[in-house]
Order: sequence, then C-alpha cells, then structure tokens
Amino acid sequence: MKKNIVFLIFLVLSGAACNDFLDVEPDNRTEVDLSDDNVTQMLVSAYPTNTFVAITEMMSDNTDRIEEKSNYDDRSQAEFFYWMDATETDNDSPHEFWQASYKAIAAANETLAAIERMGSPESLNPQKGEALLCRAYNHFALVNVFSKHWGTTSTLDLGIPYIKTPETAVTPRYSRGTVDSVYIKIATDLEAGLPLLDDNIYTVPKYHFNRKAAYAFAARFYLYYQKYDKAIAAAGETLGSNPSVVLRNWATLGSTSDIEIRWNSFIDNAEPANLLLIPATTIWAVWHGPFYNGSYYTHATQVASQTTFSSGPWGAYTTTRFPPVNFTVGKVNTVKIGYWFEYTDPIAQIGYTHSVIPVFTTDETLLCRAEAYALNGDLDNATTDINTFLKAFTTSSGLEKEKIIKYYKDLDYYDPKQPTVKQRLNPDFPLTEDQENLIHCILHLRRILTIHEGLRWFDVKRYGIEIYRRSISRKGDITLLDSLMVDDHRRAIQLPRDMISAGLAPNPRNK
Repeated sequence: MKKNIVFLIFLVLSGAACNDFLDVEPDNRTEVDLSDDNVTQMLVSAYPTNTFVAITEMMSDNTDRIEEKSNYDDRSQAEFFYWMDATETDNDSPHEFWQASYKAIAAANETLAAIERMGSPESLNPQKGEALLCRAYNHFALVNVFSKHWGTTSTLDLGIPYIKTPETAVTPRYSRGTVDSVYIKIATDLEAGLPLLDDNIYTVPKYHFNRKAAYAFAARFYLYYQKYDKAIAAAGETLGSNPSVVLRNWATLGSTSDIEIRWNSFIDNAEPANLLLIPATTIWAVWHGPFYNGSYYTHATQVASQTTFSSGPWGAYTTTRFPPVNFTVGKVNTVKIGYWFEYTDPIAQIGYTHSVIPVFTTDETLLCRAEAYALNGDLDNATTDINTFLKAFTTSSGLEKEKIIKYYKDLDYYDPKQPTVKQRLNPDFPLTEDQENLIHCILHLRRILTIHEGLRWFDVKRYGIEIYRRSISRKGDITLLDSLMVDDHRRAIQLPRDMISAGLAPNPRNK
C-alpha cells in the first residue's frame, strides 16, 4: 500500500494576507513514503508549538500591575493585561497561537487523509484515533480562546473555522460558524477517536494523546459543554477506582527549594499525575518566574492573597504541601513551569525560550469531576472528590460537606479593594445556594492548583466572573484601572488582524 505523496502543510487560513506567497509554487516539499511508521511520525506535528498560557493567565484575575516595577514591562503583557486587541506577533501572541493550532490541525488532517489513501487498515486505527483527538483538542482550545464560552446563546455566537480536510486551495475561504457547531464537531471527533487509541504505539506516551489523557480531555470538554454525566464517566476512565494513587506526590515535590529540581520534577513524563505534556515556544516562564522581566504585570503578593497565599476551610496556605515562593523581584511563584533556552546564535546569545506545559493532569481532572458532580446535584460525591484532592495537596484529613458550604457562605463577596476568595458567579444556568458554595470551593482549589497554567481565564468566562484591573502602589494602595463585566465582549479574544483581513468576521467589541 505504499505510495509517494506530497506532504505539504499549508499555512491554514492565511488567505488574502499572503496571496503573493501562495501564488508561487513552493520548492521545499517533502516526499513522504507512506508506511505505518511514517504516519505515526506525521502526528508529531499535530500538537501546537505555541500556547495560550501567557495570554490567558495575564488576562485573568491572577495578575495585578505593580507600580514599583515599572521599568520591567513588556508590550505584549500590557495588551493582555488591559484586554486590548493584540497588535504584537511574538511567540506568545494570539496570532502565533492561532497559526500554531491550525498548523497542528493541518497535520492531523494530512494524517487522516494518508490513512484513507492506504485503505484505512486496522493497524492504523490508533494513529487515526490520535489524529482525531488532536484535531478535536486544537479546535477546542481555539474556540475557548477566540469565542464566547459555550452556553445558552451558542447557536448565535461566532465560533472558529473547523477544518476537517487538507487544504488545497491557494486562497481558501472559511466561515466561523457558531460556538455550538464547533462543539458538535469536537464531540464527533472525540467520540470517534477515543475507542481507537492504543498506548502501545508510543515510545513516550505522555507526549501523545494516550488513553488517560484523552479521557481527561473528554472530562474537561463535557464539563464545559454542560454534559455532566459524560464528564463524570470520562474522568472515571482517567482516575480509576482509587484516584488517590494517581495524584501528584505534592509532599515530595514541595519538599525541595531547588528551582531546577522543581521544574524538572513537575513535568517529568514518569510522573503518574502528568497525562499530556506539550512543549511550547514561550517566554511565559520568564514573565512569571524569578526574573525582573515581566514584573510590572504579574502575580504578586496582593493577588496571591486570593490564590496561593489564601486560606480556605482546610486552613492557612501553610497547610498546602506545595508552598509558593515570594521572589525578591516582587513575584509570587509556585515554581513548577520552567524554561529551557535554545540558542540560534550562541555567539550573539540569542534564541528561543521553551517550556513544557502540563496540558492535562490527574489532579485537575479530579476537580473537573468534583465540579460535574456538584453541578449534577450530587454534593456528596463532589465532597468526596474535594477531600481526595485535599488529602494529597494539603495536610487536611478531610472536611465535612456542611463545613465547606458554611465557610464560603459566611465569606463576604470579593471587592477589588477588599478582596476575598469568594467572587460573584453569573453563570447562564441555575445554582442552588449549597451548589454555589461548593462550587466556590472547587473554583478556589482549581485557581490555586493551576496557577501559572492559564486555566483560570476559562473559569472566569464559564461563570461570568467580573474581574478588575488593579494598580498597586509602593505603599500598597489600590487604584482601579478597568473592569471586565459579565457582558463585556473582550471576554472573547480578538482574531489576529491578518485573519480579519482575509475575510473572517471579527469578534464584536464594546461601543
């Protein structure tokens, strides 16, 4: 069944913005001899090389402006912090994340097309499953960054182009569809791909959509999709009958103060808690790490009082087994996502910074299931999952459901000048009082667990949490700069400008 084909991944959606380039026949095509091994290798390119983490973390309520560090700002950070439409095109820009995601989708589509040319043999079912999972995940990330969250208006809200075939046109034209139509297609790919996966084809499964990672993705997807029974079932496939044995050993990880040991241990592919690891070209670990660069807009002491320095019904932050570090540069950091430098010119000392992003972990999947239980009205099982997490992450031996609910019920709601960990929730679905207070606990724990990982932004969108831009003076005085209300269009990041120029409808903006 071997055939020679031209394997050319177009810069998808480049459209009219690069007509002159696409009108010229490329001269660097790669001839691929189709075989099971080569099809497997094609899937290496089906994972994005850029990440949304810096964008969404900076846009979330995990960031303040620190006046005394005013010499260490970055234009991209400023655009993210102020929820501006981005103009920069560096490695952490929406433009690069968009391009990297669609290049990964193109690789997945080329793989699926190659398998079809080979007659779709059963021996390639695992590769087909992985390609479908990659296509689904990349579209899932794109729609949650560039569109409104899925909800009651999703049949009307602008989605993102869902690409299912290799691109062959010089100037392709796409429509965005709706958020709902994108979610339907993600579900189709996800459900078709899951039964086909086989971990035995991987040398290092944690860098591929292995079975546990795929079900963790399904759990998060169905949670966002408000299909809670499916989220619970998918999480169960990842966590097994005893989740405590697959959670991260936070006590061991938190026992060292050595930065590089923490960095390496946190993204170790032998760590059972790590399900999917994706390397990315990003300066994020510098922006939020122990460096002056990035310290003007950052996660500092004032906001950390609602995150890693916060108390909960389990006790003070000192009860957590993975304590944060208050760096002398003015940042509060949990020291888990490090960076590695690739020199393109060792003499000039220039190159690229890279990080490995833990895209799915067992700990986060457990909190997804706890939330799905709570939203399904099963508060007892939600509490069981909360306690399983607390016993691993803190010194707490567990809490009664009533104590958790009372703790958050008695808290005042967040005010930007008198902050607490309890923020008003404005979801487009109803919550009972007990559900809401248990959800406050889960959101609080997820915010601490996933600090620096970019996931807080999606909770802000899903629950309609209203957040603020604050400037902190040397004396600790707080000045309010802006606010992001529940109906603010800036919750959907604007499409890259060249995509709008190519004909895609832009996201609406506030008048």
